[in-house]
Amino acid sequence: MSGPLSGIRVVEMSALGPAPYGVMLLADLGADVVRIDRASGGQVKVGFEATMAGLSRGRRSIAVDLKTDEGRDLVHQLVRRADVFVEGWRPGVAERLGLGPDELLADNPRLVYARTTGWGQDGPLAPTAGHDIGYAAIAGTLHTVGRADQPPPPPVNYLADFGGGGTFLAIGVLAALVERDRSGEGQVIDTAMVDGAASQTAFLHGLLAMGAWVDERESNLLDGAAPFYDTYACADGRFLAVGAIEPQFFLAFCEGIGVDPSEFPQQDRASWPDQKRRIAAIIATRTRDEWAATFDGTDACVAPVLSLAEAPKHPHNVAREAFVDVGGQPQPAPAPRFSRTPGAVERPAPTHGADTDDVLTELGLDADAIAELRDAGIVAG
Repeated sequence: MSGPLSGIRVVEMSALGPAPYGVMLLADLGADVVRIDRASGGQVKVGFEATMAGLSRGRRSIAVDLKTDEGRDLVHQLVRRADVFVEGWRPGVAERLGLGPDELLADNPRLVYARTTGWGQDGPLAPTAGHDIGYAAIAGTLHTVGRADQPPPPPVNYLADFGGGGTFLAIGVLAALVERDRSGEGQVIDTAMVDGAASQTAFLHGLLAMGAWVDERESNLLDGAAPFYDTYACADGRFLAVGAIEPQFFLAFCEGIGVDPSEFPQQDRASWPDQKRRIAAIIATRTRDEWAATFDGTDACVAPVLSLAEAPKHPHNVAREAFVDVGGQPQPAPAPRFSRTPGAVERPAPTHGADTDDVLTELGLDADAIAELRDAGIVAG
């Protein structure tokens, strides 16, 4: 393994969304991750978790029947050798399985026990179901996105699931590992997607307190009100992103679209709607790639809006190797980058239970013991 987390062992319980993403970040940084997938009666159970394949790189997989005492005992054995345990179940599920913080920290007092949920481990919404869009809604984050005359758009699941959940999960694990080096003790991390989504609005809350932000969509510098910070449709139905905030960049933008800057007073908010209409009409006369060529190499802060399929082919991304081949498909490369201990994608997403024998062998079980577990339906794969 390579990366700054080389030597760190992570046990991950199979889950959806934020937990797999957070663990992917740890794996990219060199952590040795064993994911525990579901098995029942000796058969691997593959459900909605299979859609997490894009987040599952860098792991090994062992399939265990957690409904059995023997299966849960295997988890305890893995945790005794681990640095980090990650679960993304609803509050109380881990405790009912005998895999809660009290039990696992008793096994391993140095364990970092990281759990992630939508609403957190407590509060009136904690036991209820939810998804990214609801967590972002309650956090106030969703309110800031979209056009003034339309409902806020579904933000895929970037805001809460990945930004507020998985990313904050990884941050929490890293911080707890650093603290453990001082104290010698593990602890529990309660990652709530609603908390992380709210954290991302700190900048706007600061502006709001200063009277520098209007609490309505498309009314501010960065939310689509400004003509020099928005996206525009091109002649081919594709889009151009414009972020020419600073005056010198705005001048370069005006030059690129062939208009007199004096006719577009940048800070005259009253004229912003008219400026947007005029700019939109100009941008609509040429294709996205024609505009991209016009602004290539300038400081106008203009970029083509690329699709998922196009992004890996952009010259800048190619030069930086921002995407890597994983199992024959392009995926974002590990980030951030390190000068001495670079991260890497060590292996593609495993099939469920693919590494059961190898992992159990590392625990000290011989072939006969593993065969007995498989015959009894306690493990699969």
